[in-house]
Amino acid sequence: MSSTTQDLNTLMTNSSPSAPSLARASAPDVMHRLRKRANDAAKTIITPLLTLALLIGLWELLCAKPDASLPPPSQVVTETWELIVHPFYDNGGLDRGLFWHLLASLKRVALGYLIAVVVGVATGVLIGRSVWAMRALDPLFQVLRTIPPLAWLPLSLAAFRDGQPAAIFVIFITSVWPIVINTAVGIRNIPQDYQNVARVLQLNGFEYFPQIMLPAAAPYIFTGMRIGIGLSWLAIVAAEMLIGGVGIGFFIWDAWNSSRISDIILALVYVGVVGFLLDRAIALFARLAARS
Repeated sequence: MSSTTQDLNTLMTNSSPSAPSLARASAPDVMHRLRKRANDAAKTIITPLLTLALLIGLWELLCAKPDASLPPPSQVVTETWELIVHPFYDNGGLDRGLFWHLLASLKRVALGYLIAVVVGVATGVLIGRSVWAMRALDPLFQVLRTIPPLAWLPLSLAAFRDGQPAAIFVIFITSVWPIVINTAVGIRNIPQDYQNVARVLQLNGFEYFPQIMLPAAAPYIFTGMRIGIGLSWLAIVAAEMLIGGVGIGFFIWDAWNSSRISDIILALVYVGVVGFLLDRAIALFARLAARS
């Protein structure tokens, strides 16, 4: 027994790698993973930052001349420093920080966009499922979606007699079309195998919609939603220039009337950043929904 145990111990000692050899074997893998993460960070963060720095430097160079029509970045920061460091001030009326203007615009966008999502998905499902609905409604929708957003504003002001619901309607009518069209395409492209499974399982309409239809068409629906949120943000800025009141669009128009070009540039930076964050939020929601 003792000789057998000794032989087994010797065999295990010789066959199992030592701790230093394991460390040497795993070190290249660790370095490879670190190098890959560094490359990914460079692609997603460093490269855009370098591009942005290059554009800002070019802007500074082109607009540094005394006769330049636009201020350089250094002048924009100097003239808008109070707006940058004090975005939450509120002196009453329209004299407010940029945070409050952005918040007012986001509230309008949220309401109009949510209505567009509900109506758009429901209408898209109807068109995708019914050939008769597609023949009746698709030509009409193709005509309506080509009308510019601001062309609806006078009509909505005449109908609602108030700027707030008029702006919300403009957001809705602008963002609903990509949601309708993409949802309808997603419903029509549901694989036949999925539909066969639903027939075998004898799913009714209330079961088929959440279990088969929505998961299969989700990529198309979220694509329409991402397009819609971008169009909503574009529409509200343009609409607020005309309806007045608190909002980032009105802030830009008021700055133009007062010849505050630097304020306009700062507001455009905020508009771009908020629009990017809205798009990323919808994309994140789509990934979470796909995992679930």
